[in-house]
Order: sequence, then structure tokens, then C-alpha cells
Amino acid sequence: MIQRTRNMPQDIRITRDTPIGFELTGVKKKAAIQLMGSRLWGRFNPNHWDPVYAAETGLDAPIQTGEMSSAYLAEMCVNYFGPSVFTGARMQCKYVASTYANEVITTYGVVREKTPKGDGFRFRVEIWAQNEAEEKKTTGFIEADVDV
Repeated sequence: MIQRTRNMPQDIRITRDTPIGFELTGVKKKAAIQLMGSRLWGRFNPNHWDPVYAAETGLDAPIQTGEMSSAYLAEMCVNYFGPSVFTGARMQCKYVASTYANEVITTYGVVREKTPKGDGFRFRVEIWAQNEAEEKKTTGFIEADVDV
């Protein structure tokens, strides 16, 4: 399981030789209520940081904002694609289930397509975030260029 994001080894990067079916294992994060209620993530909706309010609205616990799961997925994609994530890549996510406070979320991906483009390839990778019970919370894809 890759948990560090700084100084990632180059051998995990997706390259022109990466085959369809290559599996990415990304970051692992705990949905810490202290972060869920931070100003960085809005702090305008108590469903994201107040256990009493969340219970009053029918939730089992405060829920993480969707942006947090997207950030975990983006971190994984930067680890595997490097700077190309910031130049012409496209990422799309769909939130399929709530992430509750204290759940541990891990991101994953699988290379689904590899299309020739210029001198390199455009990769399409199915991505998702799931909890320890293997329940998917966020799904989507990223398309990014390698050696183009």
C-alpha cells in the first residue's frame, strides 16, 4: 500500500509501457472529523462535523465532503501520472455512498484504455475510493497523456 506522496519512486509511474489492466493502489486516509470540519473544506454544513446535528438529520455519523474523496483520488493520480495530471488530464467522479467520520478510505485504479496520441499515449484509468468493508464511496475515471 502506497501511503507516502513525497519523493515517490519513479518505478510506480505510468509509462508508455504500462499495459491495460495495470492496477493502481493509492493513498489510504482516515476520515478524521477534525479535517471534515475545517475551513479548508467549507465548514458551513454541520452534517460534516457535528455528530449531534448529523444524528438529528438521520445520519449514522458526520459525513465527509465529496471534495475530500476527490482529493484522495487526485493525490493517487499525481503519484502515478506525475505532472501530466496538470496538463490536459481530465478527471470525473461520482459520489455513490457517504463516507462517515472515522472510516478508512483507500483509493484504487485500473488502466482500462491506452490510445496512441502523438509520440505517446492517452491513458484512461477507472478510479475509485472504498472503505475497509470494500464499499465503494466514489467512482470515476481519469484520462491523462504520457510521453505526448
